[in-house]
Amino acid sequence: MSASTLPILLRSLGLTTLARDYPDAITRAEADNWGYLRFLHQLTEGELNERLRRRIERMLKESALPPGQNLAVIDQAKLPDKARRQLPTLLAGDFVRRGDNLLTFGLPGRGKTLFCAALGRELIQRHQLKVLFLPTFKLVNLLLVAKRDLKLPAFLAKLHRFDAIICDDLGYVSQAQDEMEVLFTFFAERYERQKSVLITSNLVFSEWDKIFKNPMTAMAAVDRLVHRSIILEFAGESLRAKAAKDRRT
Repeated sequence: MSASTLPILLRSLGLTTLARDYPDAITRAEADNWGYLRFLHQLTEGELNERLRRRIERMLKESALPPGQNLAVIDQAKLPDKARRQLPTLLAGDFVRRGDNLLTFGLPGRGKTLFCAALGRELIQRHQLKVLFLPTFKLVNLLLVAKRDLKLPAFLAKLHRFDAIICDDLGYVSQAQDEMEVLFTFFAERYERQKSVLITSNLVFSEWDKIFKNPMTAMAAVDRLVHRSIILEFAGESLRAKAAKDRRT
């Protein structure tokens, strides 16, 4: 086998990073007197690291997470006490593996979406958990289209591929009956399959009859979501109002 055919063979096996890196690895191995084991380990480790990088890149793109909302932009000292204490536990990802939910409440601008989006990004990068970010109104519209086309079970199955789904701004959903029915179906299915949802809402549980219209449906939705959940409240000054004030000064 000639040296010119080796890259072709490696690429045919899908070892594209190894095919790219092996000439430099040979040079380093000869210069530093590597043994065969170290040479092979160096190449395979590079291949695996590159595959992991590409996988995380694909997962981040598929997640539809808002750009720029990450852990680095959160001033953890200004988080609510419970959120700050819970953050290391949440970052470990075990609550998602168990199928527990994260429910965040607070007035608009208090940092709920930033917190959940940053957490979702870390769950992908640290643990390769599949995360999807959806404004709740968009989720409801997608569910309605799937129901109209008689494809709701298939669409729900597609959503269940995600370990965690972030439903942003639950309090802003319209209140038509068919919209509330598909949203309740989504929550019920996630509960039965022990799949996590992360919810941001400006409405506390006692006001969820405004979302689901029927108090019994609201109670059933809350019961399923709370059963296995972590609940965080975000109070204080609006982050957006504070940022606007800082810009003016």
